[in-house]
Amino acid sequence: MPKKRKIVNARADSDGDITHVLFEGNQRFTPVEQAIPIAERGEIENTHVVRPSNAKTHLRTNPDGRTSNNLDDMAGDK
Repeated sequence: MPKKRKIVNARADSDGDITHVLFEGNQRFTPVEQAIPIAERGEIENTHVVRPSNAKTHLRTNPDGRTSNNLDDMAGDK
């Protein structure tokens, strides 16, 4: 099984919604719309896809007691 990708940074829009993620080893950010299928295949470490009925589909890190790997924290939305 190939090594899972790791998100090391994120960007958010003015509403605080995560729009892009940066994978370890990449120089460019990846739009969330492209990262969601990668996460659905289980290829992103510590991350899953959330499909709420009243909001748009998004990525979420798995809870582990740390905030440094939280997408909102990475995007500066603390």
